[in-house]
Amino acid sequence: MRSIRLTLCTGLMLGTALTPAAYAADGGGIAVTPSSPAPGTDIALRVSGCTAATATAVSAAFVAEARLTGADGTLIGETRIRTSLRAGSYDVKVTCGGTDRTAALTVVEKSSQSGRPTPEPTAPASPVAPVHAGGGGTAHLAAVNTAEETRPAGPGTGHAVIGLILAAAAAVAVVLRSTRRSRGTG
Repeated sequence: MRSIRLTLCTGLMLGTALTPAAYAADGGGIAVTPSSPAPGTDIALRVSGCTAATATAVSAAFVAEARLTGADGTLIGETRIRTSLRAGSYDVKVTCGGTDRTAALTVVEKSSQSGRPTPEPTAPASPVAPVHAGGGGTAHLAAVNTAEETRPAGPGTGHAVIGLILAAAAAVAVVLRSTRRSRGTG
């Protein structure tokens, strides 16, 4: 059973390593995985041959610019394809160490799994108002003017005197109890 699991895991890793990637036509060393993403897909970008420690990749197809980081001349980053994008070819521009490289990215139609067309979202998937959560709802209590309610900041002198009297009574009780036991009475 272990050998079957090991074989399947090895095959999966090999398949992932051999997944086709889109390379720039000019040999700029830009790879996009998956090579033909659909709208809304997360993609990984890999740039080889860059001497800088960081780079940025921008495209009209991306939701946001991708920040690429790495070492030894290979930089890696992730981004997402816009969900409202139409199928077609889009340029990906990578700025690395003062030089620009360009690659073409081909976006394909989003395939539906059941043969039915997927409904388009009617509204963007982003919050439209702050979320009421946590202790933020108690902030107005801290802002209320408490001048009308004058509360002492802590225990006063009266509380301290009562505490000392109770502590002394407890100490006297312990001393009396221990002397009775040591004499053998009670």
